[in-house]
Amino acid sequence: MIKYVFKRLLQLIPVLFGITFLSFAMMRLAGGDAVTYMYENAGTAVSQDIIDKAKAEYGLDQPFIVQYANWLKGMLKGDMGESYVSHKDVFETFKSKLPATLLLTLSSIVLTVLIAIPLGIISAVKHNKWIDYLIRFFSFIGNSMPNFLAALVLMYIFSIRLNWLPVITSENKAVSLILPTLTLALAMASKYTRQVRATVLDELNKDYVAGARARGVRGKIIIWKSVMKSSMLTIVTLLALSIGSLLGGTTIVENIFMWDGVGKMAVDAINMRDYPIIQAYVAWMAVIYVIVNLITDIIYHYLDPRVRLGGNEA
Repeated sequence: MIKYVFKRLLQLIPVLFGITFLSFAMMRLAGGDAVTYMYENAGTAVSQDIIDKAKAEYGLDQPFIVQYANWLKGMLKGDMGESYVSHKDVFETFKSKLPATLLLTLSSIVLTVLIAIPLGIISAVKHNKWIDYLIRFFSFIGNSMPNFLAALVLMYIFSIRLNWLPVITSENKAVSLILPTLTLALAMASKYTRQVRATVLDELNKDYVAGARARGVRGKIIIWKSVMKSSMLTIVTLLALSIGSLLGGTTIVENIFMWDGVGKMAVDAINMRDYPIIQAYVAWMAVIYVIVNLITDIIYHYLDPRVRLGGNEA
């Protein structure tokens, strides 16, 4: 197992370097920078000499490859640099925003699991009955609805019409967490309900289930001790994808509800061309996906003997 993990880590290191290099290059190719943005929106005319001096101060006058090398050197030492806009340490800024994103991610994952797995199982067991059609209908609607539209609908119902919840984040974090969590869980639970249903339905049609039923084994025991065990690979994959996408991709929801996490921080940085903040966010997303994929591979290695045998043969 240790050899397998070490091998996977070696394979993932070039991926991290590749992602950071490409993101660094695309930001520069997009044009504009924080210095130009600040002076253009200052409301007063500024000479080109002042702009050039400010760019030199931040190292923006150097060639692209030199800028990337300096940034990478700092990253490897644990130094993410200083924000061009706020002049605060990037790592400290990022660290202050991370707990809010982690809290939103955890609450969304828990709610998704509590909704998707039971509904997926019920839909598979009640195959082609009215409850199956009802679950499939609502899961189709939820899966088709983009996050921003779901957020607006929930905001209109619970905040404007019923006046139960705040429109945007308030001092009461527990109450403010409800709407963003519902927004993220709605789409994920709808998608994963269909996936769980398909997986469980496929397992229910296999011979070992028919054999268990012929021996008089109760349906609940077959579902929870046999079918769910065989379906764990799919469920683990779904959870891994959810965690990775949420930790890196809660941006839209965080901005709609003004949830002060890393997603909102990244959008603000993009609008102001704050390269160090953007690059830290990209590095964060890359690391999260790499770690999640590694953990998923390890769980696969443990759950599925075919993966272990394939790895040993390789």
